Amino acid sequence: MPHVYADDTQVYGQCQPSDAGSLAQRVSVCFDDVSAWMRANRLQLNPAKTDVLWCASSRRQHPIAAGPVRVGDAFVSPVTTVRDLGVYIDADVTMRTQVTNTGIGL
Repeated sequence: MPHVYADDTQVYGQCQPSDAGSLAQRVSVCFDDVSAWMRANRLQLNPAKTDVLWCASSRRQHPIAAGPVRVGDAFVSPVTTVRDLGVYIDADVTMRTQVTNTGIGL
């Protein structure tokens, strides 16, 4: 499902860790659709600025396939942390990076 905020576009979905490969394929198809819409509206999707984050508790991270996700003609490898609207989100949903970078609790 795509979500647009200003000049940022997010594509996200949910699944069981064992179905991550299927979700990656659906996300790739969604990126194709978003990219086609962007081209029709004189915009361009930039895979170099694209991050892939698989979120799950640390206990459930291991069954998730860590291979790259196709975004147009590029393949984007998953990362462990992203920054979204100024908030750091960790793959293990601990908020550790947010706390470390803001100094909260120190």
